[in-house]
Amino acid sequence: MLTRRSQVIAGILLLSIVTIEAGGVFETQISNGNVETTDFQASFWRAGHGHAGVMVSLSLIALLLADGARVAWGAVGWLARLAIPIGGLLMSAGFFLSALGDGATGPNGFVVVLGLGGVCLAVGVVTLAVTLLVPSLQERSPDAAFPDLT
Repeated sequence: MLTRRSQVIAGILLLSIVTIEAGGVFETQISNGNVETTDFQASFWRAGHGHAGVMVSLSLIALLLADGARVAWGAVGWLARLAIPIGGLLMSAGFFLSALGDGATGPNGFVVVLGLGGVCLAVGVVTLAVTLLVPSLQERSPDAAFPDLT
């Protein structure tokens, strides 16, 4: 069962899918030749769109894992639940923003946002993994079916 906090986060993530759909419409316009872009811009915007969809899905799964394991809601628990969607947002924004500009053939200075997103995503995934593997970071003892093997 999802906690109320995770329900709110999940609701926001689900609403963000509408923006991903709008990006899909834009991608279709590019594919149809209705929007003039360079090959670089088309590929970076396609990558941003794809990353957005995958990261929302991963973020929803992460919420289920964190709440299913009853990861505590301290700083580590918040990081485990929010760093993944924030990383996804930053990565997608990095792809989109770094390809702006008429006739751009390479990334502009906003490409740093893409890297920040990657770091944030890695921190979130590692934090969630550790919280799932370390019972003391959870609000309950390990399952009886899985005794402590240390």
